[in-house]
Amino acid sequence: MKFKVIISYDLEYKGYVVDVPELDGCMSQGKTMDEALVNVKDAIKGWLYTEEKHGRPYVPESKDIFLGEVSV
Repeated sequence: MKFKVIISYDLEYKGYVVDVPELDGCMSQGKTMDEALVNVKDAIKGWLYTEEKHGRPYVPESKDIFLGEVSV
């Protein structure tokens, strides 16, 4: 399965935070981007396992997500 993620740098943590918008509350972090991406894969697996265990299996939704940036 593939999931879109949002990666942002956190100045206070001095590392990267990764959010998985499609999975409510699923996120992780790491001091490097590579570490954060490895960690979020574990978080996704755990999220999916927990939902399945509680009788709420994940059903993919077809959503178009547009991510952009604007300068003001």
